[in-house]
Amino acid sequence: MNPNGNPAPLAQARRRDSIDKRLRVLTAIECLERDDAPITHTAVARTAGVSTWLTYAEGVREHIHAAQTRQNARPATSRLPGPSTSAGLRTDLELARQEITTLREERDRLRTAMSHHLGQQLDALSSQLLTTRIDELTQHNHQLTAQLQHTTTENTTLHTRVTQLEDDLAAARTSLRRMIRDENLNQ
Repeated sequence: MNPNGNPAPLAQARRRDSIDKRLRVLTAIECLERDDAPITHTAVARTAGVSTWLTYAEGVREHIHAAQTRQNARPATSRLPGPSTSAGLRTDLELARQEITTLREERDRLRTAMSHHLGQQLDALSSQLLTTRIDELTQHNHQLTAQLQHTTTENTTLHTRVTQLEDDLAAARTSLRRMIRDENLNQ
């Protein structure tokens, strides 16, 4: 109910929704018939995007049954595409095998061509470019080695300094304790 207590707008919205769903069901039946797909309550509900319950409702169920009857009245051969004999199936299987063989050969040719192309691209790189790049990497390596050595030396120096400061701190604490003890004894 809306705030004014009038249920009419809600009922109208429900009616519109119901009509919309029923139209979608009829459209789904037409699509399934046109595509020559099996017409079942579940298939219609899935295609229309509605619940299966609606497909069994009065006024919808009759359309589904009529479409099923029309579909069953058609000759069975019109619903089965392709060959229906075992000889036809064997022929299709052999054609599929030949096509697979052809596709595999084409794939192998393309792989070989791609490998040759990549090889040519690698050969096209100038040895001068490669030499320059190696020199750059060697120089960078030397810089990093020097930086590592400097950092290691600095770390060792700082570690030694920290050890000395800790020793000085321990000595200062010991001295301070003695002074406090001596001062307390004198008083």
